[in-house]
Formats: sequence, C-alpha cells, structure tokens
Amino acid sequence: MLGDPPDNGPPSPLPDRTETATAPAYPAPDSKAEPTSTAATETAAQAKERLSKKAQKKLAKAEHIAERKKERRAAEKERKKEKRREHAQKRDAGELEPEERERKKQKTEQGPRTPFGARVVVDLGFDDRMTENEIKSLTGQLAYTYSVNKKAVHPFSSLLFTGIDGRTKARMDGMSDAAYKRWVGAEWWEESYERLWEGKSNSGEGTQEDKEDEATEAGGTEGKKGQKKRPRKQEPSRAEKATVVYLTADSEEQLTELKEGETYIIGGIVDHNRYKNLCLDKSQTQGIRSARLPIGTYLAELRTRKVLTVNQTFEILVKWVETRNWEQALYSVIPKRKFKTEGRKRGGGGASSKDGDSVAEEEAKEGGGLRGGDGDLQVVDVADLEDEAEHEPGEPLGGTVLMES
Repeated sequence: MLGDPPDNGPPSPLPDRTETATAPAYPAPDSKAEPTSTAATETAAQAKERLSKKAQKKLAKAEHIAERKKERRAAEKERKKEKRREHAQKRDAGELEPEERERKKQKTEQGPRTPFGARVVVDLGFDDRMTENEIKSLTGQLAYTYSVNKKAVHPFSSLLFTGIDGRTKARMDGMSDAAYKRWVGAEWWEESYERLWEGKSNSGEGTQEDKEDEATEAGGTEGKKGQKKRPRKQEPSRAEKATVVYLTADSEEQLTELKEGETYIIGGIVDHNRYKNLCLDKSQTQGIRSARLPIGTYLAELRTRKVLTVNQTFEILVKWVETRNWEQALYSVIPKRKFKTEGRKRGGGGASSKDGDSVAEEEAKEGGGLRGGDGDLQVVDVADLEDEAEHEPGEPLGGTVLMES
C-alpha cells in the first residue's frame, strides 16, 4: 500500500502577470522625445551658421523675397476673386460698363472660334545650349505662345511642346505650382518630336496599333462579351513624317502657305544668333523638310539681321491663318523699331543704332513678346493663363527662331 505523498508545504502562488509584464520598448506618451523636425531644423541652422556673412545675407534675402511672393500671389488671387464676384453681380443686375459692352460686342463680331487643322510643335531640345537668363526668357515666351493660341479666332488645333527637360522643366515646374501642366489643349513631352511619326508606316497608312487606337477613339470596339471598350481620353499626337516642316531661316525653301494636316516645328531656343544652322542641321539629320518664313520677300525694308522670339514666330503663323496674307501678318507682329527709317545712320550712336540682336535681347529678358507692332512689352503670368483655362474649359486652344532676309 502506497504511503501518503510527502508534505511539501502550501502550493506556491501563481506569478502576477501584471507585475512581471515586460515594459514597452517605445517611450511612454509623457516621455520627452525630441521630434525629428527639431533635429532637421537644428541641422539647417548649423549649416546656415557655417555660411559666410555675405552668403547668409543672400540666403535671408532670397527667403524674404520668396515669402513676399507668396503673400502677393495670395492677395492677387483674392483680388481677382473679388473682381469676378463684382462683375457677376453687375452682369446679373444688367449694369455692364460701356467698355465691357464694347468688348463683348467685338467678341461677337469676330464670330465663333474655328480651329485651323494644323499642328505647331515647339522643340525644347536645346536646354544645354542656353544660359540661365535665356532659359528664363524662353519659359516666358512659351507662356505667351499658349496665350496667343488660346485667344486666336482661328487657333491651331494642336499645340505640342517636346523635349522638355533639365533647367527648362525645372523652371516651368516652379512657375505658379507647375501651371503649364494644366494648360488646356497643350501637350508636353519629355521625348523629342520624332515620336510623332514613330509607329507610322512608310506608305502613310497607320500600323495595326494606330488602327486600333483610331477605332477606339471613334467610339470603341466590341469586346469578347459584346461590351464596348471605353474610349481613351487623349491619344498622343501622331503625324506622317512627310507632313512635318521645321521652320528655320537657314533653309533654302521659302514657306508660301500653311496647310491643314501639316506639322510646323519652331526651334525653342534663345541664343541671339550664336549657333549657325542649328535647326537646319537637325532637320537634315532627321530627314525632314525645312522652310523659312518669307520675310525677305514681303518686308524688304526690314533690317538685314534680326531675331524673332518663339511667341513672335508663332503669332506670325496665327496672323497668317486669320488673314491669309504674309505681309499683313508680318507687319502686325514685328515691332516697328525693327524697320529702317529715314535719317538712320550706319554705326550712329543712340538707341536707334542698336542691331537686331541687341534689340531682341532686350525684348526677351523677361520672356515676353511683342504684339501688334506697337513695341510695348507685355509680360504674361502663367497663373493668369491657368485662371483663364479654369473659367473657359470648353474653348479649343490653342526657339527663338532666327530669321534672315
């Protein structure tokens, strides 16, 4: 018979799990942990202290200017909103001012906007050949080009900017929160314009991929279950290589007319005539046609050498579409001071003795262009263009090119 089990005393109590629980690895909520932003601020402050006094002053000035710019932009937006509200109230009350009635009358007399079925490409593949000031000038000219097409009675049906990269892209991104990306009716490619005819067969007929895209655009194709595929929102621009024309003053062929269905390339470069045959060599290397504007034929009194900005060249094309007259188009765009006047002396002093390149350099400093031949410089704000695009979403839209007579 087995004996009783030995008496080992009372059973030991179970461990208190609450007391033995492991403390959390992260600090308690009331612990004083330094935030990451504070460390970053201290690092920036230390880096600033290492700068020379002159560099610190420059940095402080730049920060002050940037802050003031933000304040001005906010105030300007608020002012425009208030102006639009007041205008809407007057319009609802039938109290339009005389100049407003006249403006609306002129707009009505112009008739409906009818797009011209051709494409203009601005080739931005010259970023590495320009200085910082020239980049600044070019970006302003691009804004003006968009504005001209947007306000035209017969805008070009397609406005394409190709090869945007480097400093040009960085500056455009920094202008009004990259407002250019919201320009209505404008395409922006990082690739070069050769993409236009890539995928097109030599016979001029689209490849199978093109035909499928066209069918989709036309209203969709039937799927396996009889469901219609959703059409694409916007297909990239396409063009046959034979219909592409590079506009350059160095070409032996003179442009006589613009044709619907063709694509016209403007060199997007501000170089004040430093590079000779740049666009011509590019067109010849790629095997595309080149042509020059007929300035020498229609404007014999124009100075022998001159520089046209991108927006001036584009506006000449727009004016030709409206008038079908090269002489009228050229006279309405090129500033009067570029023409020879009686009593002008060769090599004389004063402002009248400046050559075309110097005048063009002054015109392009702020990136603006000249309109109507009156010689007044007009600066275009990309934010204003963005505001216009937001309020007129249904409207169709719409390098420095060197010209020699």
